[in-house]
Amino acid sequence: MQQMLCSEAHLIRSSEHIMAIVRIQPLSAHLQPCAAPTDPVEKEVYTVWMKSLVFNGHGCTIYGQDGRVAYRVDNYACSRSREVYVMDSDGKTLIKLLKKNFGVFKTWKGYSYNHGPAGLEQENSKPWFSVQKAHRILRKGEHYSSSAVVTVCMSGKVYKVDGVSHKSEYRITTADGEFVAETKRKHKASGVVLGEDVLSLTLGPTADRLLVVGLVVVCGLLSRCI
Repeated sequence: MQQMLCSEAHLIRSSEHIMAIVRIQPLSAHLQPCAAPTDPVEKEVYTVWMKSLVFNGHGCTIYGQDGRVAYRVDNYACSRSREVYVMDSDGKTLIKLLKKNFGVFKTWKGYSYNHGPAGLEQENSKPWFSVQKAHRILRKGEHYSSSAVVTVCMSGKVYKVDGVSHKSEYRITTADGEFVAETKRKHKASGVVLGEDVLSLTLGPTADRLLVVGLVVVCGLLSRCI
């Protein structure tokens, strides 16, 4: 009898473990691996899930073209945090985002991390980039949209993000209007549109991948998706 009870308990624990895996990976059925680009100038496409891999957590997860986790943000039980960390799939911190309020202006500053040969994380003292949300603009039909100005502090480059107030669609361009990246609602191969929290991120051939990832996370924070 005791052996039977132990066997049943083992089965229950195994089933609970399987359920936990299923609950934190709801996108696995939609993230089929894509063929790697053969042309070096071809655009890269990622899948952004505006949810944390941690159960009951807050954050977002970015999947690569192979369907594996490339970047993630996990704020655990804290939503709309003023301090957010962007990590790689192994949990190493790549960017720290800090929220700064200057009057009516909402500003996020991004600090990059360097990883030495011993794996130690060291935060750069100066911000890598700064994102400031602009005032809302009234358009025809009384639909509101807002933009954000991105300044890369190290190089002085300026980017623009259109559609920050939208939860699923915005576009990043240079000051001259050159395409850098954009997000849209993700479509399955059958044409079915997935939920607003599942996005397709397309990067231009000259885009700084990590910078774009940081800007995507900031846009999610500004639109209160994270």
